[in-house]
Amino acid sequence: MKSTKRLQILGLLVLCLHLVAGAAETSVPVTTISLPGGVSLDLVTIPSGEFMMGSDAPGWSDTDEVPVHKVTFAKPFEMGKFEVTQRQWIAVMGKWPGNPPGECNGAGDSYPAYGISWTDIAGANGFIEKLNEHVKSTKQGPATFRLPSEAEWEYACRAGSSTPFFFGNTDCEPNSCTTCSLSNYAWFCGNNSGGCGSPTHGSKPVGGKLPNAFGLFDMYGNVREWCQDMSHTSYDGAPTDGSAWITPDATVRVLRGGYWNDLPSASSRRFASYNGPDARNFSFGFRVVRAP
Repeated sequence: MKSTKRLQILGLLVLCLHLVAGAAETSVPVTTISLPGGVSLDLVTIPSGEFMMGSDAPGWSDTDEVPVHKVTFAKPFEMGKFEVTQRQWIAVMGKWPGNPPGECNGAGDSYPAYGISWTDIAGANGFIEKLNEHVKSTKQGPATFRLPSEAEWEYACRAGSSTPFFFGNTDCEPNSCTTCSLSNYAWFCGNNSGGCGSPTHGSKPVGGKLPNAFGLFDMYGNVREWCQDMSHTSYDGAPTDGSAWITPDATVRVLRGGYWNDLPSASSRRFASYNGPDARNFSFGFRVVRAP
């Protein structure tokens, strides 16, 4: 009898946990954009507010992340709930700009689109342009999609937190590929470092880990994400209104977040990498924002 009661109590606890988790996710407002072929693109609203951008935390920061500075967002904006998927890319573009995703690094409708350059996304006749044309012609709200600014990306990733990771302090070592609390939120070298053909290799279907408080998935690992901004050696002179930092004499663009085989230090919300606008790599992907 006691054993039966314990099982009943355990079952109720599990059910409650599922209900709480489901309520937490569904409480985040979602706007769905209908793409060609019955494909959908989900957006979540990122509230207005302010945050301290950058980091000077020992072991979790670099010289290009200082000085730490306040950034203020006067208006809310929308951001892709997930990284743009391979199915969404084909729905909008119809074909891949280069080699299509392969099985080794993750291939399938729900896997992130990767191997695409900044120009493929934000250049003439790129994904953003085609997406805005579709949204305008189908009257699905403002046709103001673009890549996020670096400040928008970090603000959305932090989701109100001030720690190296949005879920709080971590037991992860910055430069160690071991299983740690990050495993619940990201694909990185601690849980995804097998060889090609292994189930622990390559990108994974989007949304497979826990989201942050804004309802965004895969901000830490899966693929690195292109931003609007040009690269800079520090945050001296960076905009404080959340806009992209564009300088006429620069060409290299910013990517934020880590990818599926990065170290924890490269997967945290502060990590940035840089590449030329025409570079394509298996670790490069993106998500979109829609400005007011």
